[in-house]
Amino acid sequence: MNLILDTGNTLTKLALFQGREMIAFTSFAGVDVQPIIQFCESNPVIENAILSTVREYPPEVDAYLDRHFKTICFNHNTAVPVDNCYSTPETLGKDRLAGVVGAQLLMPASDILVIDAGTAITYDFISAAGEYLGGGISPGISMRYKALHTFTGRLPLLSYYEDAPLIGNDTSSSIHSGVLNGAVAELNGIIKSYQLEYPGLKIILTGGDHNYFDKRLKIKTFAAPNLVLEGLNLILNFNIETQ
Repeated sequence: MNLILDTGNTLTKLALFQGREMIAFTSFAGVDVQPIIQFCESNPVIENAILSTVREYPPEVDAYLDRHFKTICFNHNTAVPVDNCYSTPETLGKDRLAGVVGAQLLMPASDILVIDAGTAITYDFISAAGEYLGGGISPGISMRYKALHTFTGRLPLLSYYEDAPLIGNDTSSSIHSGVLNGAVAELNGIIKSYQLEYPGLKIILTGGDHNYFDKRLKIKTFAAPNLVLEGLNLILNFNIETQ
């Protein structure tokens, strides 16, 4: 049994995998050792663990994992089953790399664009030859709303809703139109640009806002909400097998 810990900008996600199948999952806000202990005590058959984090976390987390499991702290020196061609691997977001590893598992020997729509919207491309080339980073939906409120004098802080008008007839509907329609147009435009370079491109959507975009993109996509967790599990297994 493998324990997967993925600490993002908003949530910490915990998953239990048996082979390639996820059999238990939970998430919580922040970074705290106690929910991790509770999850592990309810699943006492765990042998191996991988920790991936994009922010600081308490030293108690490391201490607990090291005491109880064979643990990998995922970083740029960790072996991965793809060819990482990023020129600065030490600055690459761990979730981005794990996502393309998971994508290659789902769609082997394909050119794939992974779009992770979360706090930020990231675009990551892996070739049919298994080469991760990089991609792009853009503000996510919530970040766009917060930026308009923070960096202007009078615009309110809004949260998105399902249907934004094209033409806003007041300040709130104009913000919704700009943020939501703008984000959808961005994704459609970037996907089209990749398709011109890579005919036959596969597109995988993941992240907390993937459902919103999945319903509105003009292009066929494959939704994989657990892609990063699946990629981390594959990375963990890859390192266990090569030890």
